[in-house]
Amino acid sequence: MFQYVIKRLISTVPVLLGISLLLFVMLRMLPGDPAQVLAGQMATPEEVEVIRHQLGLDRPIHVQYALFLARLAHLDLGRSARTQNPVIQEIWARLPNTVLLAVLAISLACLFGIPAGIVAAVRPNSWIDYLVTSSALVGISMPVFWLGLMLVVVFSVLLQWLPAGGTGSWKHVVLPSLTLASFVVAFIARMTRSSMLEVLSQDYVTTARAKGLKELWVITKHALKNALIPIITVVGLQFGMLLGGAVLTETVFAWPGLGRLIVDSILARDYPMIQGTILVFGLLYILVNLVVDLIYAVVDPRIRYE
Repeated sequence: MFQYVIKRLISTVPVLLGISLLLFVMLRMLPGDPAQVLAGQMATPEEVEVIRHQLGLDRPIHVQYALFLARLAHLDLGRSARTQNPVIQEIWARLPNTVLLAVLAISLACLFGIPAGIVAAVRPNSWIDYLVTSSALVGISMPVFWLGLMLVVVFSVLLQWLPAGGTGSWKHVVLPSLTLASFVVAFIARMTRSSMLEVLSQDYVTTARAKGLKELWVITKHALKNALIPIITVVGLQFGMLLGGAVLTETVFAWPGLGRLIVDSILARDYPMIQGTILVFGLLYILVNLVVDLIYAVVDPRIRYE
């Protein structure tokens, strides 16, 4: 297991290099001049050229990329073109907010999605099954930004129970976490239902029922345990996406996380911040997938990583 983890961690290096190269080239292909954006519309050509030189944009792209890799080897992601602060410092300040939002959202989604999927699978073609599948379809189809705005209108404007955005107390995290959870819970419920239906039709479940075991024990001990692998996969993928920054949700609720940071950086053509943030996104996603693979071996003893 230890050797497997080490190999997976080493394999992240070429993946991150590939992400950085693709990102580096794509950013330089975008229309617009970052130096002009930072200098402003009233800046003279000389002032724009000075900013371009400070950012290193007057050098060939391969030289820019080589300098970027040299700094990256020392864990230096450069400085933000907007704030002049170190990129790693800006990311580190926003990362806890994104992690908090992602953990709350995925916890709420599992808390409601897994039981809903189990009930729907145990009572197929019943009104409960139709209710769960219909609700999941609505949750997947509903735009996140629209749901967030509707929650703001209801709970912030009309009822005035919760703040519309920002941070400061537990009340500020309620609406954005509910918005994200409503989207993720639909995926988890659908996958749980599908996986449980497949497992409940297996012979060992029929045998367990024939032995006279209680239905709750059959479902939790025999069926759910063997249906967990696909569910864990979906939960891990969704959690990785949430850690990558819930861009729309963080923008709607003015939540100071990585998603909002990258939106502001894109609008300002802040190349160093965009590059650093997306690299952190990629690293978080890789680590989440590694943890999911390790959980497989815990849930299913037949899985071993040699």
